[in-house]
Amino acid sequence: MKALVFNTFGGPEVLEYLEIPDPVIGADDILVRMKAIGLNFADIYRRKGNYHLTGNSPYILGYEGAGVVEKTGANVQGIKVGDPVAFADVPYANAEQVAVPLEKAIPLPETISFDKATSVLLQGLTAHYLTKDSYAVKENDIILVHAAAGGVGQLLVQIAKLLGGRVIGLTSSMEKASAVKKAGANQVFLYSDDWKGKVLEETNGQGVDVVYDSVGSTLEDSFTATRIGGTVVFYGMAGGDPAPVDPRMLMDTSKTLTGGDLWNVLTSSEERIARSAELFSWIEEGKIAVSEPTVFALRDGRKAHQFLESRKSTGKILLRP
Repeated sequence: MKALVFNTFGGPEVLEYLEIPDPVIGADDILVRMKAIGLNFADIYRRKGNYHLTGNSPYILGYEGAGVVEKTGANVQGIKVGDPVAFADVPYANAEQVAVPLEKAIPLPETISFDKATSVLLQGLTAHYLTKDSYAVKENDIILVHAAAGGVGQLLVQIAKLLGGRVIGLTSSMEKASAVKKAGANQVFLYSDDWKGKVLEETNGQGVDVVYDSVGSTLEDSFTATRIGGTVVFYGMAGGDPAPVDPRMLMDTSKTLTGGDLWNVLTSSEERIARSAELFSWIEEGKIAVSEPTVFALRDGRKAHQFLESRKSTGKILLRP
């Protein structure tokens, strides 16, 4: 089969589109012929050597995708050859075929295409647990979303609104601000503004109920924009490491800092399927919208990586085998 691989860490130029051996499935696995593969910043970090990679070179990136079951292991029940499935946490996805453990396979309803599933699963399941588990959004909560034009950001805006919240988005340009507005944010501020002051002004000096912070370096500012007794959910470091948090500040202000990691939530097949089913039903019912992805051929993986690193994209980037 063909796959996008690399042998040394570095820029997009280290990626090569090569013929490699087909994956061998175990008794509890299925072999999936890939139709769409998600590209994420985690793939950039792994390519650069910032994230740990298992196995030996040539390395294969990718953890998210969708396709058709081509073969099933001896112990597999409930899924058959020809079924459409997706996954959000299986390695080596940048290939024509992927060995997927049955417990990580998510069956796709007829109404959800391969592209739509791949565009929404990783970011959608992240936004789902952030708004349901890390901080359960309630009717009339005021929510501040960092990087609101990103994949998770736009879904956070939509789901928070769906759950009855009032959303303020933060982003870096007027172009991205219009995308956040389109996603349903009540208000959008730019990072180049005095956004903390504007958020406090917007909330009558009180601050928001919860901040979803995926930037990291903004963590201290997020607490400034949070009301007494409010919550900051820290789930990413796209802008660099956060400064240490003083526990005395948390005590004095009764504020809460909580973290979030999707892999601590997707701990069983039942969790994956139940959470995905709710996400898919929201899409089917038109309660949340998924923007059209930008699609590159898998062989053009270098170009796809360059585009993602340019920060010009506002929607999902997919690779097509």
